[in-house]
Amino acid sequence: MTAWTDRDGGPPPVRVIFLCVENAGRSQMATAFAERERERRGLDDLVEIHSAGTHPADAVYEAVVDAVAEAGLDVSDRTPRLLELSELEAADYVVTMGCYVREFDPMRFGVDAREWDLPDPAGAPPAVVRDARDEVEARVVELFDDVEARLADASRRT
Repeated sequence: MTAWTDRDGGPPPVRVIFLCVENAGRSQMATAFAERERERRGLDDLVEIHSAGTHPADAVYEAVVDAVAEAGLDVSDRTPRLLELSELEAADYVVTMGCYVREFDPMRFGVDAREWDLPDPAGAPPAVVRDARDEVEARVVELFDDVEARLADASRRT
């Protein structure tokens, strides 16, 4: 069963998936910042956000939980999860975090595929994790600028 849904009577939402191998660090950060950005921009009904991994870890890295908490977000209750192929097929944007994910090629699904070459926070010192967090947050804001433009363009066409 897929996590994607369509809104009643309207076009499907823009679907974003943050993908990494373990889904325990950068992709979890990106998901948390994307959820916040979606809320800030009033796009709750227009954008779906998901996070997954090709070989998920057992838990989100503790250093990531701490760094994201410093930014006012809580990811302590999240669990890394396995990517489903149906999610890629339904996605509009797939963002990988600098992991070499060899199991798939997002371009074959006709999505806007983005590679964010970010340092892996696994086992990294807190300063490196914070730098990665700040970079993820900035990139999420840029991504949402593009998502908003896409939504505005779609709105003008209807």
